[in-house]
Amino acid sequence: MNIALCHFRVGETDGVSLEMEKWKKVLEKMGHNVYLLAGSLGTTEGYIIPELHYKHELNDKFVRNAYDSLVDYKDEEDFKKEIMKFTKKIEDGLKQFIKEYKIDVLVPNNIWSLGWGIPAAIAINNVVKKMGVKCVAHHHDFYWERERYSKPTCKFIEEILEKYFPPKHELIKHVVINEIAKEEIKKRKGLDATIVPNVFNFDVPSWKVDEYNKDFRKSIGLKDNDILVLQATRITERKAIELAIDVVSELKKEENLKELFNKDLFDGRKFNEESRIVLVLAGLFESEGRYIELLKERAYRKNVELLFINDVIEHSRCEIDGKKCYSLWDAYVFADLITYPSILEGWGNQFLEGLFAKVPMIIYEYPVYKTDIKKKGFNVVSLGDTYSVENNGLVSIDENIIKRAAKECVELLTNSEYRNKFVEENFELGKKYFSYKSLEKILSRLF
Repeated sequence: MNIALCHFRVGETDGVSLEMEKWKKVLEKMGHNVYLLAGSLGTTEGYIIPELHYKHELNDKFVRNAYDSLVDYKDEEDFKKEIMKFTKKIEDGLKQFIKEYKIDVLVPNNIWSLGWGIPAAIAINNVVKKMGVKCVAHHHDFYWERERYSKPTCKFIEEILEKYFPPKHELIKHVVINEIAKEEIKKRKGLDATIVPNVFNFDVPSWKVDEYNKDFRKSIGLKDNDILVLQATRITERKAIELAIDVVSELKKEENLKELFNKDLFDGRKFNEESRIVLVLAGLFESEGRYIELLKERAYRKNVELLFINDVIEHSRCEIDGKKCYSLWDAYVFADLITYPSILEGWGNQFLEGLFAKVPMIIYEYPVYKTDIKKKGFNVVSLGDTYSVENNGLVSIDENIIKRAAKECVELLTNSEYRNKFVEENFELGKKYFSYKSLEKILSRLF
């Protein structure tokens, strides 16, 4: 079959882009022809419909007027007209693409679930009905999970969310990524869905130091005997990066430093008075500037060094304007610990990456972690499952949990036998439950 995986963007380091790449590889292995369709392609190849772009200025305007305040149009009808005009452009682009590539199945990713691309959602639905194209709708996040989409500004947007997010049609099968979403889509929309968890290719060679990445630490300003704590996610509020700052701050307390000074690190490196413990943030900025400033303030107050390195991280290794860029995988090779303190995740791509990289992870037990992942028996440094929100909007957890987590991190940094057992068991569990083989089994029932 000819299958088109569709999203606002592809070829980037966000979770949806990464998951689409995995589906593409597995579907091709199954014998299908797979095409990528998006508004922007990042570092990959595909077909562009410009109006699908994640940050298209008109779509930004629609989102503001749909969920914040209806101020750029004289009334609701005027707003609706402009949306439908934009919808027609996407619809025309889709029809042309489907005819040209003889597409049998469309796989919209998050387009019918998040509420971000209203014209895109309507356009794909129209094309399904008019052209009889089958769809497997892959829902990663739903609008009802996000505060941003909770107060539509007018009746038209309320109706659109009800009708198209997601739509009900005999040609459309629905896929969700966790147990909670499966229950919610049934309860709210009366739709049955198949759970397809996030997966990772555990059968490829492990990431290692090589000729290309051997200067990674040096290029970001770190020395070999510095401790690199990696936050690999995008930088946005629900990732609760402030909790990572709290753990690193605790790691730098005198009693923990003393332990690090007195023992070799797990790989024989020496941690000394010149060494630093640095929280390295590799992801894209995807929040308002205020969150970044609050993180910087918290880090300054708690004596934590932050290093933002997204300017040298790309989807894959490359050179941009003469500057050497690394893949996200290169960052994992040099990580001593990984922080993953998200309070909300649709599933958890970075968790799987950490399993494959064989690096210990500090995890906040977000709801989907508890329902879909924890029961598999992974080894993690847990930050518990309870947080409180401070006046400035940042979150915090019990100080005793932070202290305990830091102590466990010291053990993982200095006890190689304990660390190896910890990460090897995780790798084997990941391979068993969340590999490409497990994805292939599920996709063979959907396509």
